[in-house]
Amino acid sequence: MRAIGRLEDAIRCYEKAIAIRPDYHEAYNSLGNTLRSLDRHEEAFTQYAKAVTIKPDYVDARINHGDALAELQRDEEAIAVYDDALALRPNHADILAKRGEALFRLRRDAEALACFEAALSTDPDHDFAFDGLARCASKTCDWPRTRSVLQELHGRVAKGRFFQPFTFLGYSSDAALQLACAKRFVRQQVPLRPPPLWSRGTWRNRKIKIAYVATGFSEHPTAYLTAELIEIHDRSRFEILGVSLGADDQSEIRARLIRAFDQFYDGRKKPDREIAQQLNDLQVDIVVDRSGYTANARPGIFACRPAPIQVNYIGYPGTLGASFYDYIIADATVLPFDQEQFYTEKIVRLPDSYLVNDSKRPTTTRALTREEAGLPADGFVFCCFNNCYKITPPVFDIWMRLLRRVEGSVLWLFSERATAMSNLRREAAARGIDPSRLVFAPRVPQADHLARHRLADLFLDTLPYNAHTTASDALWVRLPVVTCCGQTFAGRVAASLLRAIGMPDLVTDNLEAYEELALRIASEPSVLQAFRERLSRNKLSHPLFDTDRYRRHIEAAYVRMWECWQRGEAPASFTVEDEQRDALMNEPCSGVS
Repeated sequence: MRAIGRLEDAIRCYEKAIAIRPDYHEAYNSLGNTLRSLDRHEEAFTQYAKAVTIKPDYVDARINHGDALAELQRDEEAIAVYDDALALRPNHADILAKRGEALFRLRRDAEALACFEAALSTDPDHDFAFDGLARCASKTCDWPRTRSVLQELHGRVAKGRFFQPFTFLGYSSDAALQLACAKRFVRQQVPLRPPPLWSRGTWRNRKIKIAYVATGFSEHPTAYLTAELIEIHDRSRFEILGVSLGADDQSEIRARLIRAFDQFYDGRKKPDREIAQQLNDLQVDIVVDRSGYTANARPGIFACRPAPIQVNYIGYPGTLGASFYDYIIADATVLPFDQEQFYTEKIVRLPDSYLVNDSKRPTTTRALTREEAGLPADGFVFCCFNNCYKITPPVFDIWMRLLRRVEGSVLWLFSERATAMSNLRREAAARGIDPSRLVFAPRVPQADHLARHRLADLFLDTLPYNAHTTASDALWVRLPVVTCCGQTFAGRVAASLLRAIGMPDLVTDNLEAYEELALRIASEPSVLQAFRERLSRNKLSHPLFDTDRYRRHIEAAYVRMWECWQRGEAPASFTVEDEQRDALMNEPCSGVS
């Protein structure tokens, strides 16, 4: 019953088994697993505790007990339970890997890395330990370990081994391997393809019904990007639903989104099939996965095929590698035609940038000072507010050379992990740069974060994974962004944004040109001023921050998808045309050399 998703029936079966044999420890463990599948974690670990009481050396139940605690974000308690399990089964790779994950979430990074490495010492083929090691190393900028990971990573993925696709984007720009990684991931997440809820039928609602499904209807970058789009969708033609898979953080942005949707559903504690059934019962025409393979991915909902049209949009910059997604929203820069062979989705290219923006983003009016931000009063400020896992040694080498060549300059970075800050300062010192010239910005409210960009002079982008929302933020406050156009979607987003705001001359096609351009801007005040003035003019006259123009384009895409389905045709790639499109914005972008 559990295997085919009939979870309530499974619970009744386990309870009957326990009533017949109250000391049936395996039944308590299996009941706990079923309750966890329903996100009833408190009840689940009660059942695991009963199993362990009956059979103290029952290691599987102890591991599951730890997992339930971890899912409740009670990581300290989970670690204690994993320690009890390790006492019974020392050097057990699964337990060590799970303990490492809990330690990593607590930012006890050195201990986490030690756990992952101990697991791999016991079992070199342990995919989840290797994945955890790779993720922890990249997020802490532990480059000796990331180099070690890279020596194995491509071979593992090529052989069909499991690795999280989102982490892979930061390690590799090999499009064929990104596809292979995504396909393997979805097989792991959805091992048994459920029967489809929709199969070739048609219906016709009074309005086209669109459901956005996401984990990030909260304090999340994509929430800020998409809020205005949800608000201004044409309600004469569309009905807009929201399905939240993430926690309610009680934030203002979540409240704003709830107000914007015509209907809003909290599906966090519902199983995949139940959410899919609800979407199908509502006869939703287009279901949009706005999270993809980011944290807490739920591809099982889409595997149930609740709607005739299913779309990969914004959350994950690459293919999802699954046959149950029909389309991906892109543009000509992020997804050029020669990349189509590496996508299972049909490609819908919008005429400007695929990335939506909110033209109502608040910025505090309070004048922030450099002193408040920990920056020197004088000197050129290079900045990059990308997550640290996007920073790679080749790009960091360039940054250090820029600091060396621009006297009195500093590099302003974002990080919340003490280990990453320590490692980056150590890497700076190893390149002959005073570590104090790296300044780290903490997390602050959105309005303050946007305002503090004004203290910087130039935003430096990363490869192989570009700035996405962070580039939009910089351009919104007229901070020039220098980027290098990469080889795959994740590495081409900043180029897309810059072309949509009429600044293609800030896009380079190799790292040598990237360094040269950044140095010129930092060395010639008139060049920097000219870029700032153009950004000020173009912000109002170019498409990037014209949310209503973007709305018209994506709605045209939705209508074309819907018409294709209504005619009984299979999904096909297409481009949304716009007569006012500036050809310069969509000129071809070569890959990084």
